[in-house]
Amino acid sequence: MTLEIVKITEMHRYASGLGRVLADSVTDGAAISFMQPFTAQEGARWFETSVFPDVAAGGRVLFGALKDGEVVGTVQLLIAMPPNQPHRAEIAKMIVHPGSRRQGIGRKLMLAALEEARARKKTLVTLDTRTGDRAEPLYASVGFEVAGVIPDFAFDPDGRALHPTTYMYMKL
Repeated sequence: MTLEIVKITEMHRYASGLGRVLADSVTDGAAISFMQPFTAQEGARWFETSVFPDVAAGGRVLFGALKDGEVVGTVQLLIAMPPNQPHRAEIAKMIVHPGSRRQGIGRKLMLAALEEARARKKTLVTLDTRTGDRAEPLYASVGFEVAGVIPDFAFDPDGRALHPTTYMYMKL
């Protein structure tokens, strides 16, 4: 197995793989803003219409984890912040395909995003995650601290219950 973390700049080349990772993760219960049922085509369309234009405009950096050339994970670093927050960046949509979890891929994606934040002279990185989610310990292990918890923040992807979200931060 060859694992490579890349900055995705040839976006349309990876749209279907990113869409599959997103859709399979939502189907598996990931709380990443989308509701079930959610298809790979809808995922690819979301990347093409919501993410790729911002990457092209320089507002975010999109990373992909490629296992033997196939997309198995992704994370975004949002770098275009309001004028009073030029020192800050935000982690968004850190997703590892359900079939590729527990292999260190999420950690490698997070470390790449944090390295990019440092290279861009960011001194604060924030994120939010469903409270108790499987990724929360990963974020803590790379240095994020809990800022607070908001109850009833969003619906689970199956729409059955509201869940709290944990806001986290890391000073670089």
